[in-house]
Amino acid sequence: MILTETYTLSNGVPIPKLGLGTWFIDDDAAARAVRDAIEIGYRNIDTAQAYGNERGVGEGVRSADVPREEVFLSTKLAAEIKDYDGAVAAIDGSLAMLGLDYVDLMLIHSPQPWNDFRGGDYADGNRQAWRALEEAYDAGKLRAIGVSNFLRADLESLAAGGGTRPHVNQILVHAGNTPSGLIDYCADTGIVVEAYSPIAHGAVLGSPLLAAIADKYGVSVPQLCIRYTIQLGTVSLPKTSNPDHMRADAQVDFVIGDDDMAALRALDATDYGEHAVFPVYSGR
Repeated sequence: MILTETYTLSNGVPIPKLGLGTWFIDDDAAARAVRDAIEIGYRNIDTAQAYGNERGVGEGVRSADVPREEVFLSTKLAAEIKDYDGAVAAIDGSLAMLGLDYVDLMLIHSPQPWNDFRGGDYADGNRQAWRALEEAYDAGKLRAIGVSNFLRADLESLAAGGGTRPHVNQILVHAGNTPSGLIDYCADTGIVVEAYSPIAHGAVLGSPLLAAIADKYGVSVPQLCIRYTIQLGTVSLPKTSNPDHMRADAQVDFVIGDDDMAALRALDATDYGEHAVFPVYSGR
């Protein structure tokens, strides 16, 4: 089953190939969603300071009927934090909010603050935040550290500061938006890519091409999309609080053929409708 399959980060830490994203899950509903996911067999849970649900996610992990060490939990440093002292405080703040002694992975949520996404130069601020993550990693508060929404130039800028190379880059990847160059660069430099919004926040559900390919394999369009991101070699992080959807999302133990993978890679489907108001879907 895909729920038992893992990749290995460059520091030797295993990360499950399929996880649960929790964006848009309210804090008061997060604990139940996390417990449901863990009961179903998920062992990879992703949250962020910006989601406003760390408290609930932490409660879900703590109250689940599995040992803490069996769950890979990620959170993200708020995109607006671009200084060392702020990052140190925020890392400890996340641990306190989650009610946990350590987090398995913590990411810088974006190379720029959301109100200047893909805008100015925040290289120094990112290096300061990264230093705080490195120190928390060395202290055992974090088992792995990484970034999110970083382009190649952002990764190279961070690397220029020396120190630990990111273990993970979490980026927007789905059929219709496949940043192959960035995925290849990360693979070549030992960075595992996590694919958020593998179903494009629902934007691809009406695609005739995806429907035809999904029908060929006897699966749903969401299942096809999740399988696609996994076959790209990325961690797939679909979002849902519905246990039935969680179960369906994990039924992806089929193989997409090479021709269909090529067709999915070539697809351009980036009209996110009302969700284009979010920076990550704005096309920048």
